Amino acid sequence: MSPAMPPDRDRILILDYGSQYTQLIARSIRELGVYCEIVAPEIDTDDIKTFAPNGVVLSGGPASVNDEDTPPIPIEILDGRYPVLGVCYGMQALALHLGGGVETAEEREYGPARLTLSSQSVLLDGLEEITNGVDDPLQVWMSHGDRVSELPPGFVTIATSPNAPHAAIAHPERRIFGLQFHPEVTHSVNGREIWRRFLFEICLCQSHWNASNIVDQMVENIRGKVGNDRVLLGLSGGVDSAVVAALLHRAIGEQLICVFVDNGLLRKDEQKDVQAMFADHLGVNVLAINAQDQFLGALSGVSDPEEKRRIIGRVFIDVFQEAAGNVGRVDWLAQGTIYPDVIESAGIASGKAKVIKSHHNVGGLPEHLDLNLLEPIRNLFKDEVRQIGLELGLARSVVFRHPFPGPGLGVRVLGEVRREYIEIVREADAIFLEELRQAQLYDSVSQAFAVFLPVKSVGVVGDNRAYEYVIALRAVETVDFMTADWKRLPAELLTTVASRIINEVRGVSRVTYDISAKPPATIEWE
Repeated sequence: MSPAMPPDRDRILILDYGSQYTQLIARSIRELGVYCEIVAPEIDTDDIKTFAPNGVVLSGGPASVNDEDTPPIPIEILDGRYPVLGVCYGMQALALHLGGGVETAEEREYGPARLTLSSQSVLLDGLEEITNGVDDPLQVWMSHGDRVSELPPGFVTIATSPNAPHAAIAHPERRIFGLQFHPEVTHSVNGREIWRRFLFEICLCQSHWNASNIVDQMVENIRGKVGNDRVLLGLSGGVDSAVVAALLHRAIGEQLICVFVDNGLLRKDEQKDVQAMFADHLGVNVLAINAQDQFLGALSGVSDPEEKRRIIGRVFIDVFQEAAGNVGRVDWLAQGTIYPDVIESAGIASGKAKVIKSHHNVGGLPEHLDLNLLEPIRNLFKDEVRQIGLELGLARSVVFRHPFPGPGLGVRVLGEVRREYIEIVREADAIFLEELRQAQLYDSVSQAFAVFLPVKSVGVVGDNRAYEYVIALRAVETVDFMTADWKRLPAELLTTVASRIINEVRGVSRVTYDISAKPPATIEWE
């Protein structure tokens, strides 16, 4: 299991059947102070015993339990040692596996639904009173086409909905529960309370997963793994690498060598800011490498986004290999990989997610690179990374800096990457962020940036006709970066930003604002 797993702490095992909400289950559990991990349903018996969960959650998923070759439920999960909660597909899989029936509903439920409690249970009892008053229906979030049509032996129905006569079921003696709805989604009223009850009243967990304990455990893990070895870390100026640098510096001190690679795809003044942050303030050993020509040369003529990411990742490794040779013996390469990186690269435990986009720091190291891989925050969500950053003493302005993609401005220039395009988008981006800070709106936006569009638009500059490029602005609000909505910025602010970009950045004749949500769009354009 993960090296982040705390010893002698309560923990929950999540079997991932491919739901888009599986990560929200994990976040809901961790936010309540209990550690959890997501694994494939094909997990080995020995791994289950090693993990020793206090309880198990079966996630939702896109498949039907009546299809052939549906993912299994490990026999060990249902042997009575662990409380089990099945959500949506997980509930249906439980029902069918234990002798019940599942059918395709005549009317599917997608979106809000009203739940009526029909029997007392420790999981749901009294939630109607907490929310709406006695006997009022409880709003939940449904997303299913199949439904349980016949209860397994020993189970009772504890809630119904208009299109699901068994919307929630329970076998109290065996501590097995099933929910047709998704308590992890914010639209499910009292979903947090349902998770609290499962964790603390059914699984008897205690709340130990917090920033202080996370840091202490990670420092111990790093020291145990690394020993007296030296570690090489690439600093990008982003939150993730900054937190990894501070974490490793606390754990191993001078054994850490940070390499800042100027790949020509960075934000404005990035090298100066990184130097001030780590070398000057924290006393970290930072080696700066100018590799602009190497990266931009490799990207010349390449337009495909995935190919650009692969090239940037390959050159990144090459530069690090050269850097490792220049600093003497180095045994480890550290990376700021976090959970969303792994998810979007389809590296999650079940492997059932579609590849949305690859990440340059996911997928291990090439065999010819004689370094071990160290990813201390691989199992953390972004909000957890920020929390431990504050715990490590990083400035709030660093910890809450907007995310920046590993490939940098290389994926904010659509199509072929040219030096002139990078310079244009870099200046436009700096103006956008400067105005957001000036308007005191930076912290209310989860991520904001400029995108260079390789198309030209007619404009008028002074009395002359101009035919120049287009910049798109993107600003989003999100909790977990799995879903996001576009930020409703004041029109006056957008007017100021657009005017400054057109007037101050040579080569731009038009500025647009992206109002796409995720999904269907991604946050980045490439």
